[in-house]
Amino acid sequence: MKIEIGTRQFRAIPGKQHLLSDHPTNIKSLYTNKDEYKNLLDEYQDEIFDLQNMLFAHDRYALLLIFQGMDTSGKDGAIRQVMSGIDPAGVQVFSFKKPSATEMDHDYLWRTNLCLPERGRIGIFNRSYYEEVLIVKVHPEILSASRIPNEMMKNDDSFWQSRYSDIRNHEAYLYRNGIRVVKFFMHLSKEEQRQRFLSRIQEPAKNWKFSVVDVNERGYWDEYQKAYEACIRHTTTEESPWYVIPADEKKNARLIIAKVVLETMRSLHISYPELPDGQKKELEEIRGKLEGE
Repeated sequence: MKIEIGTRQFRAIPGKQHLLSDHPTNIKSLYTNKDEYKNLLDEYQDEIFDLQNMLFAHDRYALLLIFQGMDTSGKDGAIRQVMSGIDPAGVQVFSFKKPSATEMDHDYLWRTNLCLPERGRIGIFNRSYYEEVLIVKVHPEILSASRIPNEMMKNDDSFWQSRYSDIRNHEAYLYRNGIRVVKFFMHLSKEEQRQRFLSRIQEPAKNWKFSVVDVNERGYWDEYQKAYEACIRHTTTEESPWYVIPADEKKNARLIIAKVVLETMRSLHISYPELPDGQKKELEEIRGKLEGE
């Protein structure tokens, strides 16, 4: 029996308070064995590939996928696995780290705006402008280095509400211009993160991934959970939704993400361009000559 993965249960509801404790970090397996997992992921990737080609040919829409989550939540692996089966020429992946001096001289949306996908393409942000209401909220001292005017740097509820409003308006603007934004929060448990940190230490091939900074950030776990809850509540919309992805089991997470991407692309009003009659006739004449050689 073919497995059907329902994605609606992972989609955040606009206007609703989202307590992460109400969202599971692990769910019942969506596949029965490795072969079934591979076949299902391959099926999703094949259709995404076909729709990506149509997206490029249609040249009206773009798709922006945003991945956020705690360290070790599986953002890199999900991006790599889910998008591995599609044409790399049509996909752009950007990872956003600490802002550079040049980036700090601009508004916080500037550096990500430079990386928005062109029409017909898929853009992927590994972290994004959402860091400005996540890590900056957890570490408000970062605001002092942001170079925004002192009178605007209040660090109170009105300040964060303004940023949420800026982001909603920004994404609404993108939507009106044909860029569909889909956001994934990789919902990892604190215990699973501990196990993944230990794995990075114990396995030499993973040592390079380990960072003391990441472990230090673990000390702010509760603050980050609250920041994500507020972020999801205030910035999920029908047009630009958040999906809370249970991330303790990587294969489950990847299947859900692939299905969401597929459903989003299916929802686009795209088709291959219709050739004018004169060009169709010309192609028929060329085909006849080639077949007659």
